[in-house]
Amino acid sequence: MREFTVPPLAAAPQVGGLADAVFDHAFDDPDHVALGRKDSEGRWQDVTSAQFRDEVLALAKGLLAHGVRFGDRVALMCRTRYEWTLFDFALWTVGAQSVPLYPTSSAEQVFWMLHDSEVSACMVEYEDHAMTIGSVIDRLPLMKRLWQLDAGAVEELVAAGAHIDDDVVHRHRRAVTPDSVATIIYTSGTTGRPKGCVITHSNFMFEADTMIGRWEPVFHSKAGDEASTLLFLPLSHVFGRMVEVAAIRGRVKLGHQPVLQASALLPDLAAFRPSFILAVPYIFEKVFNAARRKAESAGKAGAFDKAVEVAVKYAEALEHRAFGLGPGPSAGLRMQHQLFEKLVYGKVRDAMGGRVRHAMSGGSGMDRRLGLFFEGAGVTIFEGYGLTESTAAATANPPERTRYGTVGLPIPGTTVHIAEDGEVWLHGGNIFQGYLGDPKATDAVLHDGWLATGDLGALDEDGYLTITGRKKEILVTSGGKSVSPAGLEERVRAHPLVAQCIVVGNDRPYIAALVTLDQEAVEHWLAIQGRPLLPPAEMVRDPDLEMEIRRAVVAANTLVSKSESIRTFRILAHPFSEEHGLLTPSLKLKRKAIENAYSAEVDALYG
Repeated sequence: MREFTVPPLAAAPQVGGLADAVFDHAFDDPDHVALGRKDSEGRWQDVTSAQFRDEVLALAKGLLAHGVRFGDRVALMCRTRYEWTLFDFALWTVGAQSVPLYPTSSAEQVFWMLHDSEVSACMVEYEDHAMTIGSVIDRLPLMKRLWQLDAGAVEELVAAGAHIDDDVVHRHRRAVTPDSVATIIYTSGTTGRPKGCVITHSNFMFEADTMIGRWEPVFHSKAGDEASTLLFLPLSHVFGRMVEVAAIRGRVKLGHQPVLQASALLPDLAAFRPSFILAVPYIFEKVFNAARRKAESAGKAGAFDKAVEVAVKYAEALEHRAFGLGPGPSAGLRMQHQLFEKLVYGKVRDAMGGRVRHAMSGGSGMDRRLGLFFEGAGVTIFEGYGLTESTAAATANPPERTRYGTVGLPIPGTTVHIAEDGEVWLHGGNIFQGYLGDPKATDAVLHDGWLATGDLGALDEDGYLTITGRKKEILVTSGGKSVSPAGLEERVRAHPLVAQCIVVGNDRPYIAALVTLDQEAVEHWLAIQGRPLLPPAEMVRDPDLEMEIRRAVVAANTLVSKSESIRTFRILAHPFSEEHGLLTPSLKLKRKAIENAYSAEVDALYG
């Protein structure tokens, strides 16, 4: 199949902007709990629709008092916090445009984005961010204001705008139309300089309302309960922003968690108890690997592995039934599944707060077996696919017919087309307006409303999309064999001891790989064997560890032909990091940078 379309759920919005939902909800149901936020003692407190409206209105007045005007651009450099959502909706209330910056961005990256988007003001979280901005502010003549959250920015702005009448704010809000620009989101820049994606209020409204209309039933843990989600994705990324907008528009209670480390995230999941979550595969891998390590430490690794097998078979039987290919789980399989419910599956769900029964995954590919395990453990993960340029999801697995290993069907109102060279093209109301100030780059990807994604994929007979790689990442060996590295890397990374994997081999005689280790998993692996912790430089030469990684490589090689398989590999002592310029802020590999940084190691693979 070359093209597949899913009809839209509703007509595109003709009037209004994103901030209207805040005021409409407060008018309709002022006591509805719209958000949760932590107090100074770390306890979750409810924020009603009326309270949130009042805070947005007060901050909007402050922005006007400080000179922010309709169409101005204001940068936000902050982790995932309540105040980011507050600023977003206050800016949209006055018709301003937000420009998200990754809080880990370097000074030069920050300079480029602030200069390119011509921002007039910036909100930062704490002093380190302010110092980063300060180091380049002499080259930003348009920058007039800098507010720092932990130095009382919100209170300062609210006080400054206290004298402004409500009607002044509402006049700005009513001037916002669906075609107004809502935000400029910069691509993470795996190659070259980041480009600013121009995304309108209409783009976000189409995306959020489509996801709500089609997937709203899965936002709940069970029928009739309160829908809530804990957002821990970075709000500087389009996926996190879409969740923010959809939660406010869909009246889903929204909490924020700024720290992705398990030690901080897991207690907040337990305290906030979301009914569903949205995450990247890395989070689900972490939950699974932590559960297995816990079982192994208790001497129950065998039982856990058996529970995994049962969960996968159970989920596959459900999948076959959904597509008319089988009767569903047998009586014997149901009995085995019930046995492991309390022993294993319930504990896995408890790690995510206890109420989660559904989740959405995006950002990168998820291993089919991992998705099947979670389904069998009582958490259905709907994998999807999208880009910044498509305002997040363009495809997603539907609630009633999830096909694991694919990224699902086009979301309603969207068409997926596979070009002659295998490139995925998208069309719909979520497609961005172009790259800010860069018509040449825009023309390269937008063709009469169609977005050429740069990703390679295939549609099956039912319209489900599978992503097979990136056009720019295809490796061509010196023998002329074309190899897509994504599938190989994903399978190697599925091993619990592996943190990252990058496949190399462009203009080389065969395919090879560099592998980094999950330090926490390695420490656990050594402890189970009663062995002492070794320095990283010694650990990578450990023969038993090398054998474990070889098993991961052999498993990956079963996916491809002999000429496409990984012939050799090198274990590295340290992971690829954003700080060293080897990862994007969204944790994607910067391939050229990695190959340059590890050129000696790559050359040794072919010695």
